Amino acid sequence: MQYHLNGFVPGDLQISEENRDQVPEPSADVIPSEVDVLIIGCGPAGLTLARQLAVFPEIKTCIIDSKQGPMLFGQADGVSCRTLEIMEAYNTSELILKESYWLNQISFWDPDKKATHNITRSEKTADPRVGLSEFPHVVLNQARIHDLLLDGMLNSVTQLKPIYNSRLQSVDFDRNIKNKVNVFPIKTVIEKVEGTNKGKIESIKSKYIVGCDGARSTVRKCLEIPLQGDSSNKTWGVMDALVVTDFPDIRIKSFIKSADEGSMLIIPREGGYLVRLYIELDQLRLNQRVKSLNIELNELIAAAQRIFHPYKITVKEVPWWSVYEIGQRVADSFDNASINMNENYPRAFIAGDACHTHSPKAGQGMNISIHDAFNLGWKLASVLIGRSHPKLLRTYTEERRKVAQDLISLDKDFTKIVAGKLFNKNERNQSIDGTHSIKKYFTKQTGFIAGTNIKYEPSFIIGNNDYQNLAKGFIVGQRFHSAEVCRTADGRIQHIGHLNKADGRWRIFIFGGKNHPKKSSTDSYRLVEFLSKSRQSPVIKYTPDDEDIDAVIDVYAVFQQKENLSIEHLQDFLWPAKGKYGLRDYEKVFNAIPGNDIFELREINRDSGCVVIIRPDQHVAKILPLNKHQEITLFFDQFMISKNKN
Repeated sequence: MQYHLNGFVPGDLQISEENRDQVPEPSADVIPSEVDVLIIGCGPAGLTLARQLAVFPEIKTCIIDSKQGPMLFGQADGVSCRTLEIMEAYNTSELILKESYWLNQISFWDPDKKATHNITRSEKTADPRVGLSEFPHVVLNQARIHDLLLDGMLNSVTQLKPIYNSRLQSVDFDRNIKNKVNVFPIKTVIEKVEGTNKGKIESIKSKYIVGCDGARSTVRKCLEIPLQGDSSNKTWGVMDALVVTDFPDIRIKSFIKSADEGSMLIIPREGGYLVRLYIELDQLRLNQRVKSLNIELNELIAAAQRIFHPYKITVKEVPWWSVYEIGQRVADSFDNASINMNENYPRAFIAGDACHTHSPKAGQGMNISIHDAFNLGWKLASVLIGRSHPKLLRTYTEERRKVAQDLISLDKDFTKIVAGKLFNKNERNQSIDGTHSIKKYFTKQTGFIAGTNIKYEPSFIIGNNDYQNLAKGFIVGQRFHSAEVCRTADGRIQHIGHLNKADGRWRIFIFGGKNHPKKSSTDSYRLVEFLSKSRQSPVIKYTPDDEDIDAVIDVYAVFQQKENLSIEHLQDFLWPAKGKYGLRDYEKVFNAIPGNDIFELREINRDSGCVVIIRPDQHVAKILPLNKHQEITLFFDQFMISKNKN
């Protein structure tokens, strides 16, 4: 991360320079009359979206929640590899890695064949997610993830804070102005539910509204978006507990399948002592709901003790517990325009549990919600600041609903397997033998569960795979798979993927070919000349005249050559003068590391090199040869808007 471009500013470097010397923080109690984006709900989706929008001083955002304050105990706990990559984009991955519990192993327990009322370990193995990312799969209380997002919001230039004790009552659209860009067609009625203003009714006008308000979303109901799916008749209990036990794998993620007492999933928690238990309970009768069972905590504990046999477990303290029935549902649309084709582009969206619900055993609830918001945030920001055409907003439902459908399919299968049953292609009940099938299915789906192989289909912001052979390790449509490189100016080793920050900018990575980049005859040299000087260059065309050259599209170069490669050999564009003082940016040029070569790791064509275009949400948008200048321009021309007068 870079600091002090426009002069030395003291203080906490995690706080934006613009914010460090500002006076009073804006009040978080007053509901504004007009905002650009109104976010309903302070769950992981809402806070991720607010964190993204908070970095744009031009965007006025308001986020409200009916709760009295921030979450203290989280329902979710698993933090996937992909979520950590996203949190790195917000500069918070290091603290998560420090505080969390790392899941490096998985164990599987089945009924003992000699004494079936006992359980015995059948296998202990490395977590298959290890190696899918530079980040591990970890466990951390959801409330701590919320804290980090809240801190980032407060430390941003807008100093954004949630408004609590505020319940959404209704959402109405002004149909006469709904398709005009710079108007406020949405009127939202809010009721204060606690405090001195309890019962007070206020209204907000907004350009956009996003419902991140959970499975019973009021926003979704106001938009009349159906939630399709069903509930199983299976009940599960979950509790976070401090326990004393002789069970040897209590600090390892464990799947337990007993002969007659049901199944259990063990998730060790951060801090060294806390553990989460997912416990299979009795089946519900037809049309019976969990609330009608009146299940108590002692029943969960007793069920866990029976499944653990012959091992003993004594529960000393339970800070949080719940009982739930499994339901898998997905909304017909994630925005208002996709269900009403009279709309030119969306004004209202739903994200997270508001548009998909599933069981918690695959550990996807918080993660997929964060990924939803990370997809939507940069698109909203790009449209609001006039950088991109509003049609960009249509891609949110197109991309994220497919992911939700895949998640529901996975969750249905995984739930059946954990319970000991799986439906085959003919939908007949098929018995599953122990935990072997759990391991097999978990390993097969590990890339999806880790979030690293989620792939968006071709569109005007995802190119085709015509040139995939130039960089086989950067899959078009998937997230950019980071690898280490050496910074040419100072020799620092760093992960190149960590350059993809959540600041709304596109990135272009130039991977040079076999010839030395200082030679004017090489394709990499000519590409840099095009990007820096041609009127057809998307960098020139879409960067406002009064902003730094990398304000919209940030260009980096990675070369194979290390010997005789120095910053002064390269064009000025690769170490540009920026800011009010014209200071040089020395952090845009890198070279491969012998023995840990990114060209080998990501199968980049050494002879020709290539261009990799990265979206603001870190997904690979397009791969091209270095000499396809016009195709780079045509790609950005599909959705970007020039602010320059010339």
